[in-house]
Amino acid sequence: MYRYDKFSWPNASRGQHRKRIVSVEKNCPTVDVTFHPALPVMQVDPLYMSLSIDISVLAGGYWWEGSQSVKRGLGVNRIPALDLTQPRLDKYIAALAPFYLRIGGSEADKVSYLEQTCKDNLFIAESQWHELHNLLSRHKLKLFFTAKYGLFQRQQHGSWEGQELETLLQHSLQQSLQMEVIELGNELNAYWIFHGLSAQPGPKKLARDYNTFAAMVRKYYPSAKICGPGSAYWPKIGEAGAPFSNLTRSFLEQVDPSSIDIIDWHYYPYQSRRSPIRTRTATQNAMLNPKSFGDFAKYTRTLLHWRDRYQPHAELWTGESGSAQCGGQPGLSDRWISSFWWADQLGQGAQLGQKVMIRQSLIGGEYGLLDRVSLTPRPDFWVSFMWANLMGDHAIPVLVADDKIRAYCHSSKDGQSKTLMLINLSPHMKQIDSTALGTVVDQYEITADSLDAENVYINAIASEELADHLEFSSIPVDEVAPFIKPFSINFWTIGNSRLS
Repeated sequence: MYRYDKFSWPNASRGQHRKRIVSVEKNCPTVDVTFHPALPVMQVDPLYMSLSIDISVLAGGYWWEGSQSVKRGLGVNRIPALDLTQPRLDKYIAALAPFYLRIGGSEADKVSYLEQTCKDNLFIAESQWHELHNLLSRHKLKLFFTAKYGLFQRQQHGSWEGQELETLLQHSLQQSLQMEVIELGNELNAYWIFHGLSAQPGPKKLARDYNTFAAMVRKYYPSAKICGPGSAYWPKIGEAGAPFSNLTRSFLEQVDPSSIDIIDWHYYPYQSRRSPIRTRTATQNAMLNPKSFGDFAKYTRTLLHWRDRYQPHAELWTGESGSAQCGGQPGLSDRWISSFWWADQLGQGAQLGQKVMIRQSLIGGEYGLLDRVSLTPRPDFWVSFMWANLMGDHAIPVLVADDKIRAYCHSSKDGQSKTLMLINLSPHMKQIDSTALGTVVDQYEITADSLDAENVYINAIASEELADHLEFSSIPVDEVAPFIKPFSINFWTIGNSRLS
């Protein structure tokens, strides 16, 4: 077996390499990681890894924690509006910033802006809208806003007017508030689930509404990017559920090219047990099976094909993604086992040509990076923290001949080196030969005591201690050794400036 020495924290600085004592498993296999000769280097948005706050959490709607059932795509518990001025929230946002912050979700199509239109209606108060923009300004975040579509009768589609949105745009412009990305409606192909069969828009009328929407947005914010249609995809079956709601391809064919800058889609690789429709239930076995990661690549390639055919100028973004639909699966989405799909999807998305990956969610639900009540960071927060500090804008394709080892390489943040991310999905230590990529300089490993652990270690430093300091520069680096632990996620800095 193997073991690692302990290291005193916080007396070490990043410039110190601690001695790494490794006892290797007998017959530990060697896995080669090499450059992929056939695939191109892809460039992602500098804010590639981005995050969301669901509008239900922001404004105090119906949410998931404690819910055992689902009603029209929502949890059944009403929660208070999120306090955006909490110092601890600021602290954790600063650790991941900058990024796009998406304000969207199922209740985006029910919310009112600036004033409450009826007693029980969800609304964003003027003060809260300004607090949101103060948060964006403090951390240099960019707003991705899901605007209200809100027409729930079939005969109304195609004649969207959006007076409420226009009022919000006018107010925001007068107050010099920034809006960088705006989309119309949330998961428009799933309206029949949320609002009934008569609410489901068809692609032709939706394209007409999008043309009206884009013209309105650009009247006030000419530089804002228009995003859509935000279709929901399910594992194994893709954009499915009802034949008339598979609208993405036809919508992209019919919408005016001037009305769309970003094609986005929503994808969860698993479903929680709350979900009334489950094509791949979140279980420990499923979340460790590399085959469960394959649907993401399949649907991405399909969407890229449609993009190239119908809207070749547009970027492809994953506009919403979390481990399991309907708030995440308790005991899995909030534990170490959840981090493997997230690290892999970040790597896959960049290599496949997606420009931005938006995680549902920064806070709230079992799939939140932060616990909504305590603001405690979960394991996925720490993977995101390491990605934000180490992975640059160029995705460099690599090959690895072990299906339990997932490998992704990027330019480093400093632009002078590369960072190799290695995910070990197996219960065995692996020896890695990455000499084809260059010389390994620094190594960081994320591990946990068990797959269902709520806390992790980065280079053997407990995440609870890291949360107190939260400075990447103070994490001690390991002495270089060519091994990765079972069930670990590793980041290796490779010290030369060649991208391939």
